[in-house]
Amino acid sequence: MSKYKPVPDQCPDAVPVKVNRVFDSCSDRDCLSNVQILIDGGELPSGVTLVKSRCVRVSDICMNIKPVPFNRGFYSIELTYTFRVELMAYERACGSPSLITGTAYASKNVILYGGESSSKTFFSNSSGEKQDTCTNCCCDSLNLPTVAVQVVEPIALETRIGNVCPPSCDGSPVSPTRTVIMTLGLFSVVEIYRPVTIMVPTYEYTIPTKECHCDTESPCAVFDRIRFPAEEFSPGSVNGGCEPKGECPGCCGETLELEDQS
Repeated sequence: MSKYKPVPDQCPDAVPVKVNRVFDSCSDRDCLSNVQILIDGGELPSGVTLVKSRCVRVSDICMNIKPVPFNRGFYSIELTYTFRVELMAYERACGSPSLITGTAYASKNVILYGGESSSKTFFSNSSGEKQDTCTNCCCDSLNLPTVAVQVVEPIALETRIGNVCPPSCDGSPVSPTRTVIMTLGLFSVVEIYRPVTIMVPTYEYTIPTKECHCDTESPCAVFDRIRFPAEEFSPGSVNGGCEPKGECPGCCGETLELEDQS
């Protein structure tokens, strides 16, 4: 990381800066049960007797924000998650699985404080954020705040085969559809913000003190500096000991600790 240092004995000046101020936020842990998987290509094959989750990811989030009536400054945020699911389907328990893909949807609602603003912001280029306003309206348009949602990939807690009854247009009975039903665990952070102008102290322009360099060592020289992973050859206990130094629990790409050659 580049390091910058202010000029010594210099008083900072206050300058205006345009930033996005977070007015409210929340974090949540959702257990989404009975999530129906819409199998690509139609119904689950009749010969499949067992399914296991291979991969679940959030492919899209649809957000709908509306002011809360009689509670000025608060907004109701409806979130609809779209999940892409990969499943391993088995005709018998110890047989060779086949890959099946599908899509699932789940919704939730949160209420956050986003402040009030009757101003309109226009930009000279397309870098500005699109405001959700009423089309062809003159006096009823709203300056809505912006919502951002951060999620990690869901955890598949349960995967099973079940029968669901699709909705009928005329109310007549319909035959149930055989599909996959899942229970998903999802961690999320929801933020609501608006652009504001604030004053911050600044110093004169400076250049980084760190010099750029290129590592020209051979692959074997780099390998020689990697610490021998002794813990990988020693089975650990459930309750015993501290975690090995340099490991990243729950991470796919663990950070390798290099030996100090100084």
